[in-house]
Amino acid sequence: MMTRRRFLTVSAAFLSGPAHSATLQEWSGPALGTSGRILLSGASPLVARQVFAKVERTLRQVESQFSLYRESSLVRLNRTGWLAYPDPEMLKVFELADVVHSVTGGIFDPSIQPLWLATSLGGDVAQAEGLIGWHRVRLSPSEIRIGHRMQLTFNGIAQGYAADRIAALMRAEGFGDVLIDMGEIVGLGHRPTGGAWRADIVLPNGIHVATSTLSDRALATSSPAGTLIGGGKPHILNPSGQPPLWQLAAVSAPQAAVADALSTAFCLMDRPAINRALIDFPQAKLEALV
Repeated sequence: MMTRRRFLTVSAAFLSGPAHSATLQEWSGPALGTSGRILLSGASPLVARQVFAKVERTLRQVESQFSLYRESSLVRLNRTGWLAYPDPEMLKVFELADVVHSVTGGIFDPSIQPLWLATSLGGDVAQAEGLIGWHRVRLSPSEIRIGHRMQLTFNGIAQGYAADRIAALMRAEGFGDVLIDMGEIVGLGHRPTGGAWRADIVLPNGIHVATSTLSDRALATSSPAGTLIGGGKPHILNPSGQPPLWQLAAVSAPQAAVADALSTAFCLMDRPAINRALIDFPQAKLEALV
């Protein structure tokens, strides 16, 4: 699933500490359109290979739910307008998106996909704007329904969701000191040398703006200019058609999906609106806003 929001340099997370310490086992590979990386502390090479095989299965499961570039549950929903008995984990992502949509005053809106396609491909933008409307999405354990001609994208939350799924896997396998980078970062426990994991936050041009420390915490960044579409337009779009207000927003939270969704929306919101949204997510923290 190729991301339309960012790639690794845009996510602004550069790992510090000894990446090749003998106490660490490392995995890297494709992860939802970006290059994923995991640093696992306290595992033998054999155990690490077994755990990393489970990581790859988990990533395939996430893609089977949310990919827009291969057959997935989301593609079927967009094509038919209906999805019967959605996976409970997938439904949780929809429910979180619903909460973030409300808290951000509608700025975070997965039904933005028609506008993104029109902007990117030179289509009818005014017509596409008329298809946006998260209020027309119906959720229940037995089905998900969307309005006629609607299309959804979860590229503003799926990388965080994937990171959370892998963090849960690592905990279930008994590992407490892990760094997970799926475009959004989760730092579990501590580095082998002691202290929290650290990530640098940089603008797409490489200018350093902040450093975040992560211990059982996630970090997500969004940068509208990280990818340009449709003749140079930012790839993070406001449902109202207004341009982004910030070059970069970085958010940390206990859940990567929360940090991911908020960082996406915050690029498009003024500071008072951001402050109001954070009241509803008291464990989230604005790490950088430029």
